[in-house]
Parts: sequence; C-alpha cells; structure tokens
Amino acid sequence: MNSIGLIPMVLLSQAMAFDETIHLPQAKVAGSMSLEQSIAARRSIRAFAAKTLSIEQIGQLLWAAQGITDTKGSLRAAPSAGALYPLETYVVLPAGIYRYDPRNHELKRTVESDRRLELQKASLDQDAFGSAPAVFVFTAVFERTAIKYRERANLYVPIEVGHAAQNLLLQATAQGLAGVPIGAFNDKRVAEALKLPKDQRPLYLLPLGYPIQ
Repeated sequence: MNSIGLIPMVLLSQAMAFDETIHLPQAKVAGSMSLEQSIAARRSIRAFAAKTLSIEQIGQLLWAAQGITDTKGSLRAAPSAGALYPLETYVVLPAGIYRYDPRNHELKRTVESDRRLELQKASLDQDAFGSAPAVFVFTAVFERTAIKYRERANLYVPIEVGHAAQNLLLQATAQGLAGVPIGAFNDKRVAEALKLPKDQRPLYLLPLGYPIQ
C-alpha cells in the first residue's frame, strides 16, 4: 500500500491552497489528440507519478465531465435524462475538497483538509489513491431525476454517471493523463470522508494523474 504522507505534493498554486472559490480558466474545444486516438489509447492506470495537475488541466477535465456546452440552454457535456442533472462533481486535492459549479465554471471548497487517505481506507485500501494527485468524485441527488421519472431514476442516474466518467477519462487521455474508475467502496465511509450533504450518494471515484513512464 502506498503512503500518501510520503509523496511530495506541491500545492497547485497559492489560490488553490487558500481560496474558497477558484475561477477556472476557459476550457478549450480543440486539442492535440483526436477523439479516435483518445478512445484507442485510454487504459485504466492505478499508479501515478509524483507530479501535480495544473489548474488548467483540472478545469478542462471538469468541463469535459460536467461543463456547460450550450450556454443558451445550460446543457452539459454529458447527456442527462430530462436535462435534470442529478450529478455533483468533486475534486479531492492536498489542499482540500472542492465542488465543481458548472454554471460558473469554478470550484468551491467544501473541506479544507486532505481526505485522500480516508477515501483509500473507504475503498478497500486500493493503492491508486495513494499516488494520485487528484481524485475526482461523482455523487448524485437521485431526487432530481425521480421527480420526473420516479423509479426509473434508479436506472437513469447510473447511466448518466457512466457518460460523465467516460468523458473525463477520454479528456484525461488527451492530456497525457490517466485514471481508473473505482466503484468498490463503502458508501457511508466515503460520504463521511467527503462530508457530503445527506441527499447526495457517492457513485464513482476516479484517482487520476500522470502515468508512471
């Protein structure tokens, strides 16, 4: 098992270390790798180099997963049943936990301490958390979808998180990054580690970083 305490972690920036709200750079809509190349190159990686992600990289990843791509209708990058958007996205960093606000394309800090070790313990002690500089977390408020689709929300919400996670992983691949989607965890312990509101349920954890060459 990797020890998070032994990994040299440099804070992304002074803003990332101290600000409660971080305004993310505008996302790019063109990159150096084609969609086809990203699909072919994507692999699940569980060990990462001791190198932090830039604020630009984090912003681009969040945009690909849940960013607004149609400003007139506030539609997002991943499809959602009825455009009800039950998902919430968090980034767990050394400086704390940040919730993504798609409408303003910014991060809002919800917890000030590093919770990656707690997530590792809540996820069967999987080593991927020990070396990842960032862990992306998808949670859901099922009631947002159930208000229209009732019991079908139990199907539609898990489908939606799969769309968002794949977008994030393909964007990571295009940036020379890699990650692994993890669904094996104790729901209660993850919710406690993230200090989630009671109406949010954790669905997917994605440790992510630079793959070891």
